[in-house]
Amino acid sequence: MAKIYYIGDWAVQIGPVYAETSFNHAAKGLDFINYGKWLVAACDGSSHQIKSVPTWDFYNMPPGEYEKILDEYDVIIFSDVEAKNFQLHPQFFNRHLFGQKILTFPDRIRLTKEAVSKGKNVIFLGGWLSFNGEMGKGGWGRTGLKDLLPCECLEVEDLRESTEGFCIEAAAPEHPILKGIDISTVPPILGYNIVKEKAGATVLAYWSGSKDPAIMVGNYGKGKVFAYTSDPAPHWGCNFVFWKDYANLWKNVFDWMDSDEE
Repeated sequence: MAKIYYIGDWAVQIGPVYAETSFNHAAKGLDFINYGKWLVAACDGSSHQIKSVPTWDFYNMPPGEYEKILDEYDVIIFSDVEAKNFQLHPQFFNRHLFGQKILTFPDRIRLTKEAVSKGKNVIFLGGWLSFNGEMGKGGWGRTGLKDLLPCECLEVEDLRESTEGFCIEAAAPEHPILKGIDISTVPPILGYNIVKEKAGATVLAYWSGSKDPAIMVGNYGKGKVFAYTSDPAPHWGCNFVFWKDYANLWKNVFDWMDSDEE
């Protein structure tokens, strides 16, 4: 059984916003949306346990809290978690503390790398704020996360999108993650992050008609690493989450991470 800590794929919707006069703008509505609910539901009926938290919970963790997560959970998922959430801390913007104390905090990238090297497993999922992301906002490739990733990030915006969508084709259909799954039946995916292959990693699937990796696996020390270069949730995945084998794919991923199979 794997315990999974899933960071990201939440949103707060404010609005709609009405401009009622030249001087009055009002937001009439507030809603919390968990776009990760489909990935969470994929664990139903399995032995795996998953906890889904918004990115801002990760960002706001006090010193020592992330270390507890790394100790307790077997798999950490990062989805649309841009690099700034690792590298900054809310107290850096509290001007009342400036000059009152030395402001430093444990490096969450270093902590993640150390944990994976000792056997923790990690999953990286795509989106506008993943890999290099929109206008480079993801930023994973310019941080130490690049050592963990089973791919290489671009140094420019890496989004490829289409209203017609993209299909996936298997490169290693015999791998346990694709066992019993015809990945070519995935419905159109509306976008993905372009990445490059990395020496020592294994590409399980490509985006059809290209050499852009879609699914990759690798190792970092004793830990396993999985990457999918699109979103496990809407909007890119608004068709994907209703695919008949959506839950089976993620169960295979978690089973693989919880096994001795390479």
